[in-house]
Amino acid sequence: MIQSMTGFGKSLLQLPSKKITVEIKSLNSKNLDLNARIPGQYREKELPLRNLIGNSLTRGKVDFSLYVEVTGEETTASINPAVVKKYMNQLRELSNGDETELLKMAVRMPDALKTDREEIDETEFESIEEAVKQALVEINNFRSDEGNALEKDLKLRIENIERLLEEIIAIDPERIAGVKERLRKGVADLKEKVDENRFEQELMFYIEKFDITEEKVRLNNHLDYFKEAIDSEDSNGRKLGFISQEMGREINTIGSKSNYAPMQQLVVQMKDELEKIKEQLLNVL
Repeated sequence: MIQSMTGFGKSLLQLPSKKITVEIKSLNSKNLDLNARIPGQYREKELPLRNLIGNSLTRGKVDFSLYVEVTGEETTASINPAVVKKYMNQLRELSNGDETELLKMAVRMPDALKTDREEIDETEFESIEEAVKQALVEINNFRSDEGNALEKDLKLRIENIERLLEEIIAIDPERIAGVKERLRKGVADLKEKVDENRFEQELMFYIEKFDITEEKVRLNNHLDYFKEAIDSEDSNGRKLGFISQEMGREINTIGSKSNYAPMQQLVVQMKDELEKIKEQLLNVL
C-alpha cells in the first residue's frame, strides 16, 4: 500500500476560555520540510510538537498552524499607564488636541500595552497534543485515500508497459528476419561470391548486437518487482523510483537496439507511460 504526500488535517479544541484550531497541510518534497506557525505563548513546546508531527508524516512539505481564539475574559495584555501618560504629555506639546484623540494616538504607540508571560498549563498542552494527534489521523487518512488513487493509476501504467512489451516480443522475430533479409540483399547487390558458412557466422555476430533478449527479461523482472513493491507493507516512493529508473534503462536499450520502426514506436509509447509513472511517484510517500 502506498500513501500520497498530499494531505490535510484539522481539529478543534474548545477550552473554558479559548478555542484552539490545529491545521496540518502537506505537499510533496524529497525530505521532511516542516514549517510551524505557533503563538508566542506555546513556543517553548514547539520541539515536542515538531517531533510528534515528524514521526507521523516522515516526508513532505508540511505546514503546521496552531490558532488560538480567546472566547472568555482571560487576557494577558494590559495597558501600561506610565507609558501612555508620557506619550500624551509629549503629544500635548505638539498639538492642543482633544484628550480622547490624544489617548487614541497614545495607546497605538510602542509599549503602550504590556503582555505578561503566561505559563503553559500542562493539562492544556496535553489537550493540544491530542488535538494535533487527531489532525494527524485526518491527514494520514487523506494521504491514504490519495495513495489509493495513485496506486490504481500506477498499476494501470505498469499494465500498459507489460502489454507494449508483449507486442515487442511478438514482432521481434519479424524484426530479426528483416535484418537478415536486408543483409542478404546488400550482399547480393554487390554481385560478389561469398563463403556461405563465413557469411552465416558474420550474420549471427551482427544480429547479436541487436538481440534484446536480456533487456526483455530484465524489464519483465523490474515490472514484477514494481508490482510486488507497491503491494508490500513497506512500499515507499523512493524504492519505486529506483525501480522505475532501472525500467527506464532497459526500455532505452531496447529502443537503441531495435533498428525497426514498428518496435521503436512501441518503445516511444513505453517511455511515455514510464514518464507518467515517474511524475506520479514524485507525490508518493
